[in-house]
Amino acid sequence: MILPRLSAARGFADHGWLQARHSFSFADYYDPAEMGWGVLRVINEDRVAPGSGFGRHGHRDMEIVTYILSGALEHQDSLGHGGIIRRGEVQRMTAGKGILHSEFNPSASEETHLLQIWIEPAVRGTPASYEQQALPVDSMRGRLRLVASPDGAEDSTTIGQDARLYASHLAAGEGVDYALTEPRLAYVHVVCGRLAINGQIFTGGDGAKIADETLLQFTAEEETEFLLFDLPPA
Repeated sequence: MILPRLSAARGFADHGWLQARHSFSFADYYDPAEMGWGVLRVINEDRVAPGSGFGRHGHRDMEIVTYILSGALEHQDSLGHGGIIRRGEVQRMTAGKGILHSEFNPSASEETHLLQIWIEPAVRGTPASYEQQALPVDSMRGRLRLVASPDGAEDSTTIGQDARLYASHLAAGEGVDYALTEPRLAYVHVVCGRLAINGQIFTGGDGAKIADETLLQFTAEEETEFLLFDLPPA
């Protein structure tokens, strides 16, 4: 079963300095039919204007992964971490029992384009933590590159949930396969391009909710970047 979550159906918010598209219910966007998929709770596609950002605010009990598409994002938090994340890096913040942080576009001229991903943790109330590491774009080409996992395998960032996030960048005509173990779920987010998933076509911004499938076959009909989530059953 592959259920499309088409880009045009996503929630949208325009705050002037921020334009955001929500794959699932978030903030003022609420759709009871789109509350997440398994433990995947949020995929927000954000465009942050130069010199703007999210002031200091709090989170609890969520694994938050930031995936930069272009530009940069400056992070500061209550644990004393600070730094700038750019394309070719990934950031993971375990909110745990509570953390405060801010996120700003440090550029005076360039927009920041990013995906922010929230995954529900397996255990609540753990210590908050932060991690930032390299994610070279070349490491995604022609393959599924592990970005986040529960054990940090293959130089991935570590999350507190039995979920795995992969990224792939395929040239036109390239394909990759993925074996999904029953009864696990999958979710695909197409960053850009045109992607066939078991023959169904998805384009930039589209998502696919997947259940009761054991083999996923991905073929790029044009140059394509996408994310694949392998998730525990709900």
